[in-house]
Amino acid sequence: MANPGLPAFKTPSRPHTPILMYGVLVFCLGIVMYLTGVLLVFPRYLLGLREWLDPVAEWLVWYSGVPIVIGIAMALLDLLYFMSRKKPDRPVRYIPVERRRVTVALTAYNDELSIADAVEDFLSHPLVERVIVVSNNSSDRTFERAEEAGAITFNELAPGYGRCVHRCLTEAARYADTEFVVLCEGDLTFRAYDIEKLLAYAPHADIVNGTRTVEPLRQYETQLSTFMYYGNVFVGKLLEFKHLGRGTITDVGTTYKLCRREALLELLPKLNPAVNLEFNAHFLDTALAHDNVLLECPITFHPRVGVSKGGNINNWRGLTVGSRMILGLVFGWKRPAT
Repeated sequence: MANPGLPAFKTPSRPHTPILMYGVLVFCLGIVMYLTGVLLVFPRYLLGLREWLDPVAEWLVWYSGVPIVIGIAMALLDLLYFMSRKKPDRPVRYIPVERRRVTVALTAYNDELSIADAVEDFLSHPLVERVIVVSNNSSDRTFERAEEAGAITFNELAPGYGRCVHRCLTEAARYADTEFVVLCEGDLTFRAYDIEKLLAYAPHADIVNGTRTVEPLRQYETQLSTFMYYGNVFVGKLLEFKHLGRGTITDVGTTYKLCRREALLELLPKLNPAVNLEFNAHFLDTALAHDNVLLECPITFHPRVGVSKGGNINNWRGLTVGSRMILGLVFGWKRPAT
């Protein structure tokens, strides 16, 4: 009998067409067509445009059934027929954690008000070996405050969230004395005590992705509005459907995650730092595409200190970033610069 503590032999899975993901998107298109046709009742009657809009509304409502039926058929085909072929046939991963120490890497951009407290919070945790802060060319005293708090600091001059995260992971992965890298932000939306939970899942995965979707662990007022909350879940499910049988995903926007260093070293060259605010979805999509085992772990989520500069500024920004995530999942991410 094989030793359950040893990693299973990693065999690359064959690429599969994400029929379920396409089916859900086609179904949603049909629903949008139907609702658009119904809502045309207002300009038709209030503006007296029935002669022009009646045929349009009738066509939309009538033919909306076509993508709806096609979408349902595609979803059922993938779930009932192809699911057994897509789910990897391998034992449950269990690789014991030999040394419970982590390197923490924090992204920061104009986080002068919060970065020192964030660094001190993580440095005070007994399982943290060191804290790295990558300032994305901040215009305030973020870099200096992080350094004064005891962090190992780097300044990433190239603008963009993806470049900052990629630099964080690259610098953290250089330290061979820790088996795990924890990625987080320096805005105090997350807490160091959740490292214990992330490590509890570590024997089973290459990447443990924190999820902010468990209501009792999410503070009442955060920058994640109701619209962004459910939009994030929707995109997470699209990613899950794309890699059917490979993971359960409810949060693609979280920046709190734990990565095995050896898996990270293999994954980093495959990531594109030019992907901006949608980089976390790109990271998870790329990891699943290259056979990394991904698990989700419920984490606590708190109001940020200072003003949001990312995808949570408002609902319109959230819609824009979410739309780019969907486009990336369907059509592929930006090609790395040559």
